[in-house]
Amino acid sequence: MPPSVDSAPLFAEQASGSLRLIGYLALAAALMTADYRSAALVAVRAYAQNLSAPAYWLATAPVRLARSLRDASAERLELVKENAALREQLLRAQAGLTQSGPLQEENSRLRELLDARARLHLQAQLVELVEVDLGLYRHRLLLDLGSASGVAVGQAVMDAHGLIGQVSRADLDHAEVILITDPGHAVPVRVVRNDLRAVAYGSGEVDRLELPYIPFSADIRAGDELVTSGLGGHFPAGIPVATVTQVRGDDSATFAIAEATPNAGLTRGNQVLLLSQIADPPPPPATAADAPASAPEPQP
Repeated sequence: MPPSVDSAPLFAEQASGSLRLIGYLALAAALMTADYRSAALVAVRAYAQNLSAPAYWLATAPVRLARSLRDASAERLELVKENAALREQLLRAQAGLTQSGPLQEENSRLRELLDARARLHLQAQLVELVEVDLGLYRHRLLLDLGSASGVAVGQAVMDAHGLIGQVSRADLDHAEVILITDPGHAVPVRVVRNDLRAVAYGSGEVDRLELPYIPFSADIRAGDELVTSGLGGHFPAGIPVATVTQVRGDDSATFAIAEATPNAGLTRGNQVLLLSQIADPPPPPATAADAPASAPEPQP
């Protein structure tokens, strides 16, 4: 059967394609051999690489972009973790400073109390405060020691800067202290500058004492330091009490009134010094006039 007219061109095209492929392979083999054995095609290859560089850059752009995004994301996560760790360290350091601040202040107050006790040569014990009552008509402190620990009514209480008050009630485990600013309290004082004696009364205000009934001729002025005089036997002599702030006339214009600011921090601190009770003063020594007359010696 004679071959079909339509199938002849198909085989012819396949044959020509195979010949072209063989020719391309032979050309490629020849070029590789020539390039391997000599440097004749180095310039051609370099030129071809320069021409293909933009195409290669564009082809690899998505890969490089993805890598950059991945690195940036990993770096950001690392920075976030580092930031969180540093923030936690900062918070811990701040918490430590916040806790150490009150401890340092308390230690400083304790050192001041001990220094005051040594400076004034007083027998005293350190007592913790339980409660502070600064009402309109009464100023009181509550101590954590009572009569079971030897606390007695009348004992003086002070801090590192001056007199606070005295024990007004001693229960078994607690003691109440009346402050020098209480309206019902009075303390004998003297002016350090000239030994002028007076009595300082509580005004009901935590930052003010009053010294009434002072003659206009008395030498007292703003800035004078007041200390306990020791009269009455309730307070040891020489304890700082207050500083005079002003001197004015009273309503009757008969006497002067001096106002003073307490030295003690009545609203600060958690510890106070409880002074030992003052013993009764010894009786004065007997004189010759007080001695009983001796019986006359018998005459021989």
